[in-house]
Amino acid sequence: MLSDLEIAQRAKILPITEIAENAGIDSDFLEMYGKYKAKVSTDILRSIEKNKTGKYIDVTAITPTPLGEGKTVTTIGLSQAIGKLGKKVFTCIRQPSLGPVFGIKGGAAGGGFSQVIPMEDFNLHLTGDVHAVGIAHNLLSAFIDNSLLKKNPLDIDPFSITWRRVVDVSDRALRHIVIGLGGKDNGIPRETGFDITVASEVMAILALTEGLFDLRKRLGGIVIGHTRNKKPVTAEDLKAAGAMTVLLKDAIHPTLMQTLEHTPVFVHAGPFANIAHGNSSIIADKIALKLADYVVTESGFGADCGMEKFMNIKCRYSELKPDCVVLVCTVRALKMHSGKFKVVPGKPLDKGLVSENIPALIEGSGNLVKQIENVKYFGVPVVVAINRFTTDTDKEIKTLTEIAMKSGADDVDVSEVWEKGGEGGTSLAEKVIKQCEKPNNFKFLYPDEWSIKQKIEEIAKKIYGADGVDYAPLAEEKIALYTEWGFGHLPVCMAKTHLSLSHEPNLKGRPTGFTLPVRDVRLSAGAGFVYPLCGEMRTMPGLPTIPAGTKVDIDSEGRVVGLF
Repeated sequence: MLSDLEIAQRAKILPITEIAENAGIDSDFLEMYGKYKAKVSTDILRSIEKNKTGKYIDVTAITPTPLGEGKTVTTIGLSQAIGKLGKKVFTCIRQPSLGPVFGIKGGAAGGGFSQVIPMEDFNLHLTGDVHAVGIAHNLLSAFIDNSLLKKNPLDIDPFSITWRRVVDVSDRALRHIVIGLGGKDNGIPRETGFDITVASEVMAILALTEGLFDLRKRLGGIVIGHTRNKKPVTAEDLKAAGAMTVLLKDAIHPTLMQTLEHTPVFVHAGPFANIAHGNSSIIADKIALKLADYVVTESGFGADCGMEKFMNIKCRYSELKPDCVVLVCTVRALKMHSGKFKVVPGKPLDKGLVSENIPALIEGSGNLVKQIENVKYFGVPVVVAINRFTTDTDKEIKTLTEIAMKSGADDVDVSEVWEKGGEGGTSLAEKVIKQCEKPNNFKFLYPDEWSIKQKIEEIAKKIYGADGVDYAPLAEEKIALYTEWGFGHLPVCMAKTHLSLSHEPNLKGRPTGFTLPVRDVRLSAGAGFVYPLCGEMRTMPGLPTIPAGTKVDIDSEGRVVGLF
């Protein structure tokens, strides 16, 4: 069997100019990055603003195993299938972080015969946007420490600084560090640390901005800490926002690529979904919606993570309304949610996960039921896509279909796009298109005017199923401070594990009877949200015992090998 990389490398790839032409993008708006990828200028929005707006589809999932359940595969395959039905389609997805690529999860270009190509480019540096985000972020970090050294004219309280540094590699040794050692010429000693670049507020801003001048304003609004008199200090106060904007002036343009079946793809921004809001850019979606009949985007991890943030944060700022949600699930993941089996990356799957086990499937299906319920809170139709593996039996598929329909799904279909490409998803595509034609009652989970605590508790109780919320003293202090500063109206971006509906990764299925602990609340004023830290959340991942990067190399002909 061919690997994902081998399938991608053997595929016919069209010049990106041909993809652009077929998508209705004039060459005047292209900035070429080689033959097979190009930036598309945001100036195109003015020329297409009178075009009809396409249908907007968000792909999400149940709570996944650590291996993932094929959400990106389904996103790409569904797009290819819609193209096979003769519709104009566009895919909008995030650029992957190099942390997971070289860590546990590997790449994020899809898989099998539903991929974005060139796969190597997609999973590695692409057009340099992540690096631009990292440099802009770290420039602000340098400005902060320089200001402290140069007599601290803003009277910044060093103990209040929340702005750390970033690097796009999983490196646990950098989580907590001391800087400024070696004497007065090397800065003021203080404790700080590194986050992974995709957790940076700058990345969240890139994903949520509407244009260059909005980007400049948002960067200026970043709050890095406060003065000794408890007044917020911003990137604008430090006079760093202008230079940060200049560093991001090319990154603001989405990158155009293609699927294996040559449907167009925008790759833009890459915020993590368990830390940040986990969705690709508003800019890419807005361009795509004016070029295509259907736009398929995806939200990170499960419906309780990326999709909730898609609805409450991304749609709030973009003023776009989704027409349908596709909820991806697998038989193996729902068996795992029975609590009887563990999935460990790098180890063979338990035999109970790859042989028929209807009782375990039924027992773990509570997770699917809850995630369907979560979609329905937003008033949007939901189609359940069963990403089928060769080990799934017909009886298991039938049982899962019945459970989904009884639980309120508007439709269900089996997806075989990994094996068959778009052809394996045409039935799913027909059902999604049908749901897109229905009127829906899209609504947010909470209004802007609710307090920070009200918003946190609404998400905790409705989306996660918690009985209540327990706030640590630090969280209480931060909520009061941010409310005093005038940020109480912002939406909340919950930072929690993606491996459970709760804050505890080991609680599988549909946990009940738990209280959600909020140990800290941080402010992303430029991005436009506050983010509570629920349980033990890390903003810098670590590498596994055998990192995926150990398999990545070049062969005798200089081609990349080992990516997956």
